Formats: sequence, C-alpha cells, structure tokens
Amino acid sequence: MSPAARSPLPPSNPPALPRWIRQGAGRDDVETVMFFVGAAIAVLDPIARSEDPVGILWRKRLALSSAAAVSQLEGRREGEAQLRDAFALRRPGDDPGPAGRMLIGWRALGEARALRSVDWPVRLPGFFDLPPDASAEVLRDLGARFVGRTPPLRLAAEASREVLALGPAQRGLALWVADALLARALGWDRPVPLLASHLPRAAFRLEGEAWLAACASAWGRGAVAALDLHIDLARRADALRATHLRRPGKDTVSTITALLTEDVLAAQAGGEASDRAARRLFDRLTSLGLVRELTGRSSFRLYGL
Repeated sequence: MSPAARSPLPPSNPPALPRWIRQGAGRDDVETVMFFVGAAIAVLDPIARSEDPVGILWRKRLALSSAAAVSQLEGRREGEAQLRDAFALRRPGDDPGPAGRMLIGWRALGEARALRSVDWPVRLPGFFDLPPDASAEVLRDLGARFVGRTPPLRLAAEASREVLALGPAQRGLALWVADALLARALGWDRPVPLLASHLPRAAFRLEGEAWLAACASAWGRGAVAALDLHIDLARRADALRATHLRRPGKDTVSTITALLTEDVLAAQAGGEASDRAARRLFDRLTSLGLVRELTGRSSFRLYGL
C-alpha cells in the first residue's frame, strides 16, 4: 500500500469523534470491534499523516505512556514521572539505564526510521534489554513480509503473537512491532504508539481470535485516547503560538518552538540566555497558563505543553 499524500497541517477544527465510535471501540467480539476500530482509525488517519510539528510532541507523549505500561507489565516501578526524569535529566554520555533505554525505544517508534525493518534485528532488542540473537530471525521475517494480503489489524496482531512466542520477556518488543506493522499497512509514514497503554495483562494469555479481539479493542481505545490527546495538545499549541510576550528574552522564540515538539524542557541556559532568564520565561509562560510544570518539584523542574 503506497502512502497517501501527507497534509502539511491538521484540520483547523479536528472532527469530533462520534459517541457511537467511543462506545464501540472497546468492545470485545471480533466482528463488532473491528468495525468500530476501523471507524476510529479513519478519524485518526489525517492527524497521523499530518506534518504539523505538534505531531512530534503527540507521538512522544504516547511513547511515554507506552513505556510506562510496559514497565508495569514487567513488574517494574518506573511510571511516567520516573521515565521522564531518566530521559530528560540525563547528561550527554550518561547511561539512561533500562527505563531510559525503553523510553528511547518507544520514542523511536514515532520516527520514519521505525519502518526500516531491515534495521530491526540489530536495533530493537537493545531498547528492551534483550539479547539480539533470540529475536533476530523472527524480526527479519516480519520485516520482509508483504502487508497487502492481510487486513492491517489482523496482520499486526498475528505478528506480535509470533514475537510473544519467544517468551514473556519479549512483550514490549511485540507491542512495538505491532504498532509499526499497523502503521506500515495503513500507509502512515510514522507509526503512532497506540497498543501498549490499552492492552490488559490478562490478554497475553489469549491466542487466535481471542487475541485478535483483545488487540483490536485495545487499538480502538488507543485511537480514541490518541485523538483526545492531540486535540488537547493542538489547542495548547495554538494558544502558545498566538501569545505576544512583552519584552521577550533572547531565547524566547527558540524555546517556544521547542515546546511545540518536545515532551518537556528544563529551565536552563540556552544559546543566548542565562539559567535565570530561562526560569523567568517559564515562570511567565506558566502564569499565563500556556505551559505546565510537570514534576511538582521545587527543583529540577520540567516544563511542557
């Protein structure tokens, strides 16, 4: 399937998701849920294809949620706050640790390079601290598989089950591959992390049609949540773009531009401004309701839309 033409910006008024899609996207019988999920993805499709910079931030927020969900599946303690800290507060050359590597992997899912399946056997296992040899053959086979012969949701769900057959340690990798293959089948240039945050632990015991139904239901809930998140971020981004600060600082323009694509920023010295000037700018943006402080700490604060 060749990708459709990408739109430079999303619609100025994103289509409201009908209530019948919201109510049906989480159903658990295959035929019904596939219909509702198809409708939800159709609404999401123009946003997934858009080149608006907010789409970069959107995918990063969804990646954070996915990484936190996989961390919970693995019985680890890192939630979104800990994962965000592990990534955002590291210094150049620091080892981000298992949590940071996993978040880096989920953020990589939102890039165009994620669809270069020839890189999968070498690149992907490291994100999940897995030995590369265990999954190399399966990843090569999935990457070379033609996607046009099988409906997208079925293709992606069955592919993830093949990775899961390698063992429970492969769950994060399986969910990553599922979203990547779904994006390829839909003709999206960059995948959107949808599945991991909405697939319950009990679903991993299922197989066959029951597994497909569980994945489809999770994709449906994921598409609805992703649409709601994008609407919120686009509204916040429009407000930030429209603001006119009195006496803007030297790095104000670059900071505002970065806030449209980055999950969080620290108040630190930039190309021309000092730490103090950066803190003043973020305090001002926060007081105007344009930016949020996302840690609740009095120090090592992180700011984002």
